[in-house]
Amino acid sequence: MSTLRTFIAIELDEELKDNLARLQNRLRAGMSPRSVRWVRPESIHLTLKFLGDTTAEQVEEVKEALARAAAGSGPITFSLGGVGCFPNTRRPRVVWVGLHEPAGALARLRDAVEGQVAPLGFPTEKRPFSPHLTLGRVQRHASKSEVQEVGNVVATSGIGDIDEMTATAVSYIQSELKPSGAVYTTLARAELGE
Repeated sequence: MSTLRTFIAIELDEELKDNLARLQNRLRAGMSPRSVRWVRPESIHLTLKFLGDTTAEQVEEVKEALARAAAGSGPITFSLGGVGCFPNTRRPRVVWVGLHEPAGALARLRDAVEGQVAPLGFPTEKRPFSPHLTLGRVQRHASKSEVQEVGNVVATSGIGDIDEMTATAVSYIQSELKPSGAVYTTLARAELGE
């Protein structure tokens, strides 16, 4: 049986993607060019739930579940600011920019998505929700000094508030892994609050 690799996310507007590209260039300037594989700005999104392998039957069920989850939420405004690394700047693996949404609407939307897709065979995420946008991943072949350099650049970047966005929809997206990077196709969009 063929499956699709899918996830649920909030897609970003073009202005925000442009600002993220500038942020990546600012960080990249202080690092070895081979130390980080940067995410293409047009591919950056806010993941709410990674589903993984999804059958054709599940795809249709997820579309319906997504519409139900989105109906319980209105538009959500969040701001971006501050950069960091997972797991931390001493051992960086992922470079990210933080999201701030103090009203808790993003967490409630994520919980609604989890609640709707769990009965379809997608286990609920155990880790706490940590909204962020992945800017890049440290390359496996990066030397120890290059890895330290990435952590130092991020730790000393002094990057504060970057931008703000209001999300009005949540998307169901297919991810195809290719040598050039992941290719994303939006399978469905559900308007928030409808």
